[in-house]
Amino acid sequence: MEAKKFAIDGLIEFTPRLFGDPRGVFFESFSARLMAGAGADEQWVQDNQSKSQRGVLRGLHFQRPPHAQAKLVRLAQGRALDVAVDLRRNSPTFGQHQSVELSAERGNIFYIPVGFAHGFLALEDETLFLYKCSDYYAPPSEGGLRWDDPGLNINWGTEVAPLVSPKDAILPRLSELESPF
Repeated sequence: MEAKKFAIDGLIEFTPRLFGDPRGVFFESFSARLMAGAGADEQWVQDNQSKSQRGVLRGLHFQRPPHAQAKLVRLAQGRALDVAVDLRRNSPTFGQHQSVELSAERGNIFYIPVGFAHGFLALEDETLFLYKCSDYYAPPSEGGLRWDDPGLNINWGTEVAPLVSPKDAILPRLSELESPF
């Protein structure tokens, strides 16, 4: 498994080695040893799954301490543009984001540590998104940012407004948020 680090400290993209033959494809989608060696050393306590149609945007979400979550995200089907926004107030990259195109075909995995908001845009119908979390979902700790905050300047790569939940449509902008990290 290959690990790629980004300019925003803590974010890692893992790309597994795919083994294919006429029967199909096999790959290792999780290795605690390899991921910890690259800096993604978490105890995962919850797995989540969502299915989205093309154009659905979920996020940008996070959980505040004491239930802050690191996430390990990948796709079982489809493609998605995955985005992490640095919310660590003392970070030199506070307010910056990193985008990664996830693909079930490539099997790539994105590690997002505590201190980031996270969201994704489904690029294909029936996109099946899988993610591990380092803490349990805790509604009183949940928070989020507007996906279209001009201060974040995220290029979602779409000319058509994505489909977002009513809850996500009214999230605050970064300038309105008191950083929880």
